[in-house]
Amino acid sequence: MTAFFALLRRDLRLGFRQGIDALVVVLFFLAAGALFPFALGPEPALLARIAAGIVMTMAALASLLSLDRLFSADYEDGSLDGLALSPLSLELVALAKVATHWLMTGLPLLAAAPLLGLLLNLPDGLYPMLMLALVAVTPALSLLGGLGAALTLGARRGGLLLAFLILPLFIPILILGMGSVGAVAAGRSPRGAMELLLALDLGLLALVPWAMGMALRQVLK
Repeated sequence: MTAFFALLRRDLRLGFRQGIDALVVVLFFLAAGALFPFALGPEPALLARIAAGIVMTMAALASLLSLDRLFSADYEDGSLDGLALSPLSLELVALAKVATHWLMTGLPLLAAAPLLGLLLNLPDGLYPMLMLALVAVTPALSLLGGLGAALTLGARRGGLLLAFLILPLFIPILILGMGSVGAVAAGRSPRGAMELLLALDLGLLALVPWAMGMALRQVLK
């Protein structure tokens, strides 16, 4: 696992050197979400009902912004070929890339989510559940996004293809995340939705790295 953490540290260093990418993701998340009150009108009750769904949806869209570069830089400069020849398996290489994406994108979105919730008049009692749901939702978004990035690596207009491929897969995750917050808003227990969401996270963690590894091997042939 030493090689895994070494790759993770290397990718994080590169990510911090290009810190503007994380800033762009957060700014898009806040700016796009803040447009909804202008489109729907300043009705506080309406905004309060849909605020959690807007936050979840904006998090999914914002996570797409940097996915097309997840493997492309290493692929273009030949580093990915070197990583394929290293003792570290391509499955773990892909998992390190996904972990970097979550740390550079998912964590900033978690930090910005309360601010967007405030702009959308999210009820105070829903903030803890919203944050808990985002903690479970964002890793799944990064895993599925990593799979899409591996499958579209080297394709022309890969970013557009990636969006069409991955957005439908985001829908069940968003439904479960919004369902957990909606259950709390309705006075019900969110346990069922959260258990399904966590089970989905574990299933993706077990299966997606293998699928990414297979996709990367096809590209490097």
